[in-house]
Amino acid sequence: MDNKVYIFDTTLRDGEQVPGCQLNKIEKIEVAKALESLGVDVIEAGFPVSSPGDFQSVMELSKAVTQPVICALTRAVEKDIEVAAEALQYAKRKRIHTGIGTSFYHINYKLNSNEDEIIERAVAAVRYAKKFVEDVEFYAEDAGRTENEYLARVIEAVIKAGATVVNIPDTTGYCLPADYGQKIRYLVENVRGIEKAIISTHCHNDLGMATANSISGVLNGARQVETTINGIGERAGNTSLEEVTMILKSHAGLDLTTAIDSKKIYSTSRLVSSLMNMPVQPNKAIVGRNAFAHSSGIHQDGVLKNRENYEIIDPKDVGVSQSSIVLTARSGRAALKHRLQILGVKPSKPELDKLYKKFLIMADQNKNIRDEDLQTLIGGNGKEEKKLQLLSLQVVCGSATIPSATVKIKYNDEVLTESASGNGPVDAAFTAVRKIVRRKIRLEEFLIQAITQGSDDVGKVHIQVENRGKMYYGFSAHTDIITASVEAYLDAVSKFA
Repeated sequence: MDNKVYIFDTTLRDGEQVPGCQLNKIEKIEVAKALESLGVDVIEAGFPVSSPGDFQSVMELSKAVTQPVICALTRAVEKDIEVAAEALQYAKRKRIHTGIGTSFYHINYKLNSNEDEIIERAVAAVRYAKKFVEDVEFYAEDAGRTENEYLARVIEAVIKAGATVVNIPDTTGYCLPADYGQKIRYLVENVRGIEKAIISTHCHNDLGMATANSISGVLNGARQVETTINGIGERAGNTSLEEVTMILKSHAGLDLTTAIDSKKIYSTSRLVSSLMNMPVQPNKAIVGRNAFAHSSGIHQDGVLKNRENYEIIDPKDVGVSQSSIVLTARSGRAALKHRLQILGVKPSKPELDKLYKKFLIMADQNKNIRDEDLQTLIGGNGKEEKKLQLLSLQVVCGSATIPSATVKIKYNDEVLTESASGNGPVDAAFTAVRKIVRRKIRLEEFLIQAITQGSDDVGKVHIQVENRGKMYYGFSAHTDIITASVEAYLDAVSKFA
């Protein structure tokens, strides 16, 4: 059996079904190009018959990317298939993905049909799709709750009709990994002609088992996994591309490979998160902000001695520049010493012991300890080290005006002023700062939280920026959230400008 696992990405179809995550045509093309660069084998570009916008998006994506197969979803309806074929007319490599429900629930309550009629409709859909494209994928919707014997009958019939890929979706996320794997194994062992098609998994995360089910499917003979970036998708989401990819890469003994360039995972994750306005939860595997962050003293000491003590993945393998040692009240002396050395302070053991006692008192009062806090701890206020200081900020914004900002900054010993417009007052102010420092700066993370209550809240801003492949952090707190944002941005930029 082939050891190549094909990665089918449905971020632009199933992922985009999440409320509030709809993309316009230009944004879809940007994501598609990122997926092509990432190395996905198949891009499910949309459901063309569902709307004119989806039809146009599939057509434009077909022109924009050349390496992956471009796939269009349909129901087992001739009109759907005709529209999909038209939308795919410019694709270099094209696939129609058609199918029908096969579970007792779908047959009786959704389709008001019977088992024999469903097989007839499935076969007819595949045969009709074969008139337009050679590559036809068939999905047995709700296969996870379909009896294996009947599912095997359906799959055998559609392969005989010409299906090149057979998709076995756990549509409701109901299956246990062992049961889903056994279902795939049953098809491998009982469907005549199964070697003529690739078995695909398409698992949902309603019970948190999408990735586990997909991997179980692969271990039992599936060779295509349908995924989304960041695991986004209908209801609780789909199988996460980054999780499947790194599981297979980490477990080299499985002898299973993908074409994914793992070093581009993090940047692709951030792009999708930004365009779809779907923040990645901090503890999300592989791409979450805390995936490579360590705050426990025992873990920090172990990582500083040897990264592999607590990290099974090198952050650089997924495009993250480095692990993060976060100082909290749970941190130990090793982490404090490490951070002080980065600041150019090399305390002796007695000095470190004294500083550590003061550090614990400070850490109990603050959730996270910043470099400025450490400079206060060792006797400096930290302000002298800053190369960039905000002297004044003026913004203009409103529903009837283009947001703009004028920023006056002390840059080393020089006072400089710049103005810029943007998508909002914060974006305008950041653009003005970039014009002053003349550096290529990419905003990776921007978080705001209230630390007091009331209309005069003090807002705390955390910012992460990238410059020349390295990450820099900035913090600030202010009753004016725009001022806090600019100060946090300057705090990060001052560390490399």
